[in-house]
Amino acid sequence: MSLVTLLPFIVLIGAMFLMTRSAKKKQQQAVDMRNQVQPGSGVRTIGGMYATVKEVSEDTVLLDAGPGVELLFAKNSIGAVLTDDEYNRIVHGVEHDLKSDADVVPDDASSLTDAPAADGAAASAASGDRPVDFGKKDQADQADATGVDGEKAARTDAAQAADATAEGEQAAATGDAPKKTDEGDSDAKK
Repeated sequence: MSLVTLLPFIVLIGAMFLMTRSAKKKQQQAVDMRNQVQPGSGVRTIGGMYATVKEVSEDTVLLDAGPGVELLFAKNSIGAVLTDDEYNRIVHGVEHDLKSDADVVPDDASSLTDAPAADGAAASAASGDRPVDFGKKDQADQADATGVDGEKAARTDAAQAADATAEGEQAAATGDAPKKTDEGDSDAKK
Protein backbone atom coordinates (compact mmCIF):
# COMPACT_ATOMS: atom_id res chain seq x y z
CA MET A 1 0.00 0.00 0.00
CA SER A 2 1.10 3.49 -0.68
CA LEU A 3 1.43 6.35 1.76
CA VAL A 4 -1.46 8.24 0.10
CA THR A 5 -3.91 5.43 0.97
CA LEU A 6 -2.70 5.23 4.56
CA LEU A 7 -2.70 9.01 5.13
CA PRO A 8 -6.47 9.33 5.99
CA PHE A 9 -6.18 6.51 8.54
CA ILE A 10 -3.10 8.10 10.12
CA VAL A 11 -4.86 11.46 10.39
CA LEU A 12 -7.95 9.81 11.93
CA ILE A 13 -5.89 7.92 14.53
CA GLY A 14 -3.96 11.10 15.38
CA ALA A 15 -7.18 13.10 15.86
CA MET A 16 -8.61 10.40 18.12
CA PHE A 17 -5.41 10.38 20.19
CA LEU A 18 -5.51 14.17 20.65
CA MET A 19 -9.20 14.15 21.63
CA THR A 20 -8.76 11.43 24.24
CA ARG A 21 -5.68 13.15 25.60
CA SER A 22 -7.50 16.47 26.10
CA ALA A 23 -10.48 14.69 27.70
CA LYS A 24 -8.16 12.91 30.13
CA LYS A 25 -6.53 16.25 30.98
CA LYS A 26 -9.89 17.82 31.79
CA GLN A 27 -10.88 14.81 33.89
CA GLN A 28 -7.65 15.02 35.86
CA GLN A 29 -8.15 18.76 36.47
CA ALA A 30 -11.67 18.11 37.79
CA VAL A 31 -10.41 15.38 40.14
CA ASP A 32 -7.64 17.69 41.41
CA MET A 33 -10.16 20.49 41.97
CA ARG A 34 -12.46 18.17 43.94
CA ASN A 35 -9.55 16.91 46.04
CA GLN A 36 -8.61 20.48 47.00
CA VAL A 37 -12.04 21.15 48.53
CA GLN A 38 -11.68 22.24 52.15
CA PRO A 39 -14.22 23.07 54.85
CA GLY A 40 -15.34 26.68 54.48
CA SER A 41 -14.98 26.75 50.67
CA GLY A 42 -17.87 27.96 48.56
CA VAL A 43 -18.90 25.49 45.87
CA ARG A 44 -21.39 25.09 43.04
CA THR A 45 -22.82 21.62 42.47
CA ILE A 46 -23.41 20.20 39.02
CA GLY A 47 -27.12 20.85 39.65
CA GLY A 48 -26.44 24.57 40.13
CA MET A 49 -26.80 24.79 43.92
CA TYR A 50 -24.43 27.10 45.79
CA ALA A 51 -23.33 26.00 49.26
CA THR A 52 -20.48 26.09 51.75
CA VAL A 53 -18.42 22.96 52.46
CA LYS A 54 -18.81 21.83 56.06
CA GLU A 55 -17.01 18.45 56.08
CA VAL A 56 -14.99 16.49 53.53
CA SER A 57 -14.54 12.73 53.57
CA GLU A 58 -13.00 10.41 51.00
CA ASP A 59 -16.03 10.09 48.67
CA THR A 60 -18.60 12.52 50.10
CA VAL A 61 -18.93 16.19 51.00
CA LEU A 62 -21.28 17.65 53.63
CA LEU A 63 -22.61 21.00 52.37
CA ASP A 64 -24.25 23.79 54.34
CA ALA A 65 -26.91 25.20 52.00
CA GLY A 66 -28.46 27.60 54.50
CA PRO A 67 -29.38 28.01 58.15
CA GLY A 68 -30.09 24.49 59.43
CA VAL A 69 -29.83 22.86 55.97
CA GLU A 70 -27.03 20.32 55.65
CA LEU A 71 -26.82 18.12 52.56
CA LEU A 72 -24.59 15.14 51.85
CA PHE A 73 -23.25 15.02 48.29
CA ALA A 74 -20.84 12.78 46.43
CA LYS A 75 -17.55 14.49 45.60
CA ASN A 76 -18.28 13.97 41.90
CA SER A 77 -21.26 16.30 42.18
CA ILE A 78 -19.07 19.34 42.89
CA GLY A 79 -19.04 21.34 39.66
CA ALA A 80 -16.77 24.20 40.73
CA VAL A 81 -14.91 25.50 43.75
CA LEU A 82 -15.45 29.26 43.98
CA THR A 83 -13.24 31.95 45.41
CA ASP A 84 -14.55 33.77 48.49
CA ASP A 85 -15.24 36.97 46.53
CA GLU A 86 -17.09 35.13 43.77
CA TYR A 87 -19.15 33.09 46.26
CA ASN A 88 -20.13 36.20 48.25
CA ARG A 89 -21.01 38.08 45.07
CA ILE A 90 -23.28 35.30 43.80
CA VAL A 91 -24.90 34.11 47.03
CA HIS A 92 -25.01 37.26 49.16
CA GLY A 93 -24.89 39.94 46.47
CA VAL A 94 -21.79 41.51 48.05
CA GLU A 95 -19.64 43.53 45.67
CA HIS A 96 -16.07 44.11 46.91
CA ASP A 97 -14.28 45.51 43.93
CA LEU A 98 -16.47 48.34 42.72
CA LYS A 99 -14.07 50.74 41.04
CA SER A 100 -16.36 53.74 40.92
CA ASP A 101 -20.01 54.63 40.64
CA ALA A 102 -19.35 56.21 37.22
CA ASP A 103 -18.91 52.78 35.63
CA VAL A 104 -22.37 51.58 36.72
CA VAL A 105 -24.93 51.36 33.90
CA PRO A 106 -28.44 52.54 34.86
CA ASP A 107 -31.33 50.06 34.96
CA ASP A 108 -33.48 52.12 32.62
CA ALA A 109 -32.85 54.68 29.90
CA SER A 110 -34.80 57.53 31.55
CA SER A 111 -31.66 58.97 33.11
CA LEU A 112 -29.99 59.12 29.70
CA THR A 113 -32.47 61.64 28.26
CA ASP A 114 -32.10 65.41 28.57
CA ALA A 115 -35.48 66.10 30.19
CA PRO A 116 -36.27 63.75 33.07
CA ALA A 117 -40.02 63.22 33.41
CA ALA A 118 -42.08 61.53 36.10
CA ASP A 119 -44.21 59.46 33.76
CA GLY A 120 -44.47 58.54 30.09
CA ALA A 121 -47.34 60.94 29.32
CA ALA A 122 -45.46 63.94 30.68
CA ALA A 123 -42.35 62.87 28.79
CA SER A 124 -44.19 62.62 25.47
CA ALA A 125 -45.94 65.95 26.10
CA ALA A 126 -42.64 67.61 26.96
CA SER A 127 -40.93 66.35 23.84
CA GLY A 128 -43.87 67.28 21.57
CA ASP A 129 -44.50 63.71 20.43
CA ARG A 130 -47.91 62.92 19.01
CA PRO A 131 -49.48 59.52 18.59
CA VAL A 132 -48.78 57.95 15.22
CA ASP A 133 -51.79 57.65 12.89
CA PHE A 134 -51.68 54.41 10.93
CA GLY A 135 -54.70 55.36 8.79
CA LYS A 136 -57.11 53.06 10.60
CA LYS A 137 -60.25 54.56 12.05
CA ASP A 138 -63.09 52.91 13.85
CA GLN A 139 -66.70 53.21 12.61
CA ALA A 140 -67.58 56.11 14.90
CA ASP A 141 -64.61 58.16 13.60
CA GLN A 142 -65.53 57.37 9.98
CA ALA A 143 -69.13 58.33 10.65
CA ASP A 144 -68.08 61.63 12.22
CA ALA A 145 -65.86 62.38 9.22
CA THR A 146 -68.69 61.74 6.72
CA GLY A 147 -71.43 63.35 8.77
CA VAL A 148 -73.32 60.11 9.50
CA ASP A 149 -73.89 59.09 13.10
CA GLY A 150 -72.00 56.02 14.42
CA GLU A 151 -75.06 53.82 14.96
CA LYS A 152 -76.27 54.31 11.40
CA ALA A 153 -72.81 53.48 10.03
CA ALA A 154 -72.65 50.32 12.14
CA ARG A 155 -76.13 49.24 10.96
CA THR A 156 -75.13 49.91 7.34
CA ASP A 157 -72.01 47.73 7.68
CA ALA A 158 -74.03 44.93 9.30
CA ALA A 159 -76.69 45.12 6.58
CA GLN A 160 -74.04 44.94 3.83
CA ALA A 161 -72.50 41.86 5.44
CA ALA A 162 -75.91 40.18 5.75
CA ASP A 163 -76.71 40.94 2.10
CA ALA A 164 -73.39 39.45 0.94
CA THR A 165 -74.03 36.29 2.98
CA ALA A 166 -77.56 35.94 1.62
CA GLU A 167 -76.34 36.33 -1.98
CA GLY A 168 -73.71 33.63 -1.43
CA GLU A 169 -76.28 31.22 0.05
CA GLN A 170 -78.71 31.88 -2.79
CA ALA A 171 -76.04 31.24 -5.42
CA ALA A 172 -75.04 28.00 -3.70
CA ALA A 173 -78.67 26.82 -3.51
CA THR A 174 -79.37 27.45 -7.20
CA GLY A 175 -76.06 26.02 -8.38
CA ASP A 176 -74.90 29.32 -9.86
CA ALA A 177 -71.67 29.22 -7.96
CA PRO A 178 -68.98 31.32 -9.66
CA LYS A 179 -66.48 29.27 -11.63
CA LYS A 180 -62.74 29.66 -11.19
CA THR A 181 -60.51 30.55 -14.13
CA ASP A 182 -56.84 29.80 -14.59
CA GLU A 183 -55.80 33.16 -13.10
CA GLY A 184 -57.75 32.46 -9.88
CA ASP A 185 -60.43 35.08 -10.64
CA SER A 186 -64.09 34.13 -10.58
CA ASP A 187 -66.62 34.86 -13.34
CA ALA A 188 -68.58 36.98 -10.88
CA LYS A 189 -65.86 39.66 -10.90
CA LYS A 190 -66.28 40.36 -14.66
